[in-house]
Amino acid sequence: MSSTRSTLHKKAQSAILEHAFFRWESAVVLAGTLLLAVLLPHPFPWWPVWGWPLLGLVGLAVLVYTSLSDAETNARVLADLFRQQFDARKVQDRALRQEVEAALEYQQRIEAQVRRQRSGVLRERLEDTANQLSDWVNNIYKLALQLDTYRRDELVAHDRKAVPQEIEELMARRKRTTNPAIQQSMDEVLVSKQKYWQTLQALDGRMEQAALQLEESMTALATVHSQVQLIDARDVDSGRSERLEADIREQVERLNDLIASINGISEEMRNA
Repeated sequence: MSSTRSTLHKKAQSAILEHAFFRWESAVVLAGTLLLAVLLPHPFPWWPVWGWPLLGLVGLAVLVYTSLSDAETNARVLADLFRQQFDARKVQDRALRQEVEAALEYQQRIEAQVRRQRSGVLRERLEDTANQLSDWVNNIYKLALQLDTYRRDELVAHDRKAVPQEIEELMARRKRTTNPAIQQSMDEVLVSKQKYWQTLQALDGRMEQAALQLEESMTALATVHSQVQLIDARDVDSGRSERLEADIREQVERLNDLIASINGISEEMRNA
């Protein structure tokens, strides 16, 4: 199980247990148990003192079991935790925020599909798919945050216009200067500014690629969602589920490589 989903899955189990104990049905069982134990401790001559408390515990156990085994509840709680982990509100660009919200919606629906499956090979395969999907959604979220930050970066927008002009002006001054020492200093500044300009252009290119990759990835995610809805036990033997996992792995790896590339360029700009 991937680290992201594994951690959230544990939190989800705790949240579901808490939900089971604090749901209104649990309150009714507890209140009923207390009232009956006080007002009607021996409804039958053979009824033991611990009869009502035992029935109350059984009732609570049933409520806990139904909560833990309910597919929709499990999927909803896990989806809520995903929405907390990948907070779409942090993405200020409206279009990018909608992409993140759509990815989380697909995640919730696929998770519900997994939970509805009985234990077996198909359930295990879908669990593997959901594990990889959490990494996919994680990368989509990271990419959206990076694009959002890039689009709102006023300094980068300023430098994109200013640096070429600064290079042009410095080269003109370099031609007019006859002092060797000043020429050498200007050459060093020119090399630095040209390197920064190349890095800035590389970042622009990567970000354009990232926007296209995000669009492609969301289309692929929608396709995977449709395939998961249609998959059944016969597809396990046919290899369809394995191809689905391979497609997801490819998407995850491509996004991983792109994010690492963007991070590398950003590091170069910080060191420039």
